[in-house]
Amino acid sequence: MEIIYILIPLSLVLLGVALWAFFWAVRNGQFDDLESPASEILEPESNSENTAHDCD
Repeated sequence: MEIIYILIPLSLVLLGVALWAFFWAVRNGQFDDLESPASEILEPESNSENTAHDCD
């Protein structure tokens, strides 16, 4: 039963950290464009810089 006195404050601290990280990400624009990265992977590459090269 004494573990409750540790787990409840610990869970509240973790909840606070998660909320802070979420609002930080929203303020910094991490969720502004969710569709472009998903559609970019379907487009063919036009330059040869992004292709894999053999490392000798």
